[in-house]
Amino acid sequence: MESIRQKKVGKLIQKELGEWFREKNSIDFPGSMISVTVVRISADLSIAKVYVSIYPGQIAKETFKKITDQAWAIRKELGYRIRKNLRIVPDLHFYLDDSLDYAMRIEELLKK
Repeated sequence: MESIRQKKVGKLIQKELGEWFREKNSIDFPGSMISVTVVRISADLSIAKVYVSIYPGQIAKETFKKITDQAWAIRKELGYRIRKNLRIVPDLHFYLDDSLDYAMRIEELLKK
C-alpha cells in the first residue's frame, strides 16, 4: 500500500513529465502522442516506475526506445522542474503501457 507521500510525489512526477512530453513531443518524438498514465514510487522515494502510453501503436516501440535512451536527460529536466519539492529526484524506470491497444483490440473483437 502506498503512503500519502508516495502518492503525492507520484502525482507530481506524472504531472511534470506529462507537461515535458507535451512540450518536447513535436521536436524529439514527431508523429506520436505520449501520455504518462501511472507513476509508482518506491517506499524510499528513490525509484519511480513511469508507465507511458504511446499513440499510434505502430511507432510505439521506436518512440519507447528513444525515451529509454534519453532517461538520464529526462531525469535531469525533471530535477529542474521539481527542485523545490524534492531534494533527491528518483531514478526513472520507463515501462510501456499498452492498455489502450488492448482495449482497442477487445473492442474490435466485440464488434465482430
